[in-house]
Amino acid sequence: MRLLALVLSAGVLASCGNTGAPPRVTESITPAATTTSASPTTPAPLPLAGRTVVIDPGHQLGNSRHTKQINKRVSVGNGRKACNSTGAATNRGYPEATFAFKVAQHMQQRLEKLGAKVILTRTANSKALWGPCVDKRGRAGNKVKADVKISIHGDGSAAGNHGFHVIAPKALMELTASIAKPSHAFAVDLRRALVRADFSTSTYTGGADAINIRSDLGTLNLSKIPVAMVELGNMRNARDAAVMSSSKGQKRYAKALVAGVRFFLSSRP
Repeated sequence: MRLLALVLSAGVLASCGNTGAPPRVTESITPAATTTSASPTTPAPLPLAGRTVVIDPGHQLGNSRHTKQINKRVSVGNGRKACNSTGAATNRGYPEATFAFKVAQHMQQRLEKLGAKVILTRTANSKALWGPCVDKRGRAGNKVKADVKISIHGDGSAAGNHGFHVIAPKALMELTASIAKPSHAFAVDLRRALVRADFSTSTYTGGADAINIRSDLGTLNLSKIPVAMVELGNMRNARDAAVMSSSKGQKRYAKALVAGVRFFLSSRP
């Protein structure tokens, strides 16, 4: 027992540092913090999700090669007119059909990014094709109950005239009576958006507000959804033509028109 006590005593002395060895340091280990991943958030809905927009790029490029077809008379609701026409062109030969189609394509891209479904009345710009007729373009979007329709054009007036104007349908019993008021509101929104984009209002038609109300256009008369037609400039005017035939100008028009469409739809359920 005495021997065991001596051994234990020696061990205690050694642990107290009498041997000259450094004291043993024991580190305390703190458990790592638990990382909690943030709960996934539901992305905000796109601003035009659930909306359907019809874009009518006016005349087909090949209309001039199919005069028999485009001269056929069709109903415009309150009378009969030619199926279609060749459209205008700049003095250098840049066609309205190509201008309207390019603007429509840029609009489609922007609208789809905003969540809208887009329906085009023609999906190609070809010299081999013609139409569609104004009655078909007028009814486009009716069956699917689209939210709005815009018809894109360039005018062919006297060279000294310039600027854009917007055309809305007149209230016609059994035709456009139910859409005349919202169509006019849409025309106002389009005009506002174009002006904000620094496009000039017409110097030759549409009066002070650059808006015409017409009752002779099948594209408007046969629509059952809010609709407006834009004549985005005079292709025979050198200043307008330069903008309308350029890629930059076409994108500017498209951006402004999409802003007008978006503003109009934001006020409608």
